[in-house]
Amino acid sequence: METKIHSILKKAFLSTIPVLFGYVPIGIAFGFLLTKSGYSWLYAPFMSILIYSGATQFLAIGFFINNATMIEIFITTLLLNLRHSFFGLSLIGKFSGIPYVKPYLIFALTDETYALLTLTEESDPKLKSRYYFFISLFNHAYWITGTFIGALLGYMVNVDLNGIDFALTALFVVLTIEQYKKVKSLKPFITAFITGIVCLIFVAPQYMLLASILSGTALLMALRRNG
Repeated sequence: METKIHSILKKAFLSTIPVLFGYVPIGIAFGFLLTKSGYSWLYAPFMSILIYSGATQFLAIGFFINNATMIEIFITTLLLNLRHSFFGLSLIGKFSGIPYVKPYLIFALTDETYALLTLTEESDPKLKSRYYFFISLFNHAYWITGTFIGALLGYMVNVDLNGIDFALTALFVVLTIEQYKKVKSLKPFITAFITGIVCLIFVAPQYMLLASILSGTALLMALRRNG
């Protein structure tokens, strides 16, 4: 049994290496920015443990600085993270039969973790829960580690991290390529590109992401029904 667990750990770690190289630099940027905004370095790992949402945490810095109201924070955060409801619906089948770790899997479902969970599969149903759990846990740990390092750097030294946020863009490119290798179809990617461009032009920035996800999903469903 220990051999199987060790094998699952190794497999999960190898699967999450691209996320490691994306989360740690972005986490460092967040921790650094938070500390340089005048807040205690302890806030960075604390937020990463309890919130675990890169975009929301970056937005939170703006909320803090501008003394945003609770209503503003609630609405913005809801719209920003509403896409995860679509992710969760598509993972109902994968998460079936794993009640003990399911609450954490739901909490730790980020864009990158979702991409990995849809790309990988564990052939042994008995080990499925451990495999999905370790993938989620590794990714969470990478983010916490990055924000912790960044917060300490911001507290102790002056470091210019300008441009480091491109690491997250690079990470999404890698995950997109991996998704294409699995589905072997350009249809979802072309649909996402077109709906994204249209929404970017015609929809207000704060609603652009949600609008593109909804319209892209609706278009793909319509194409599938007609195809």
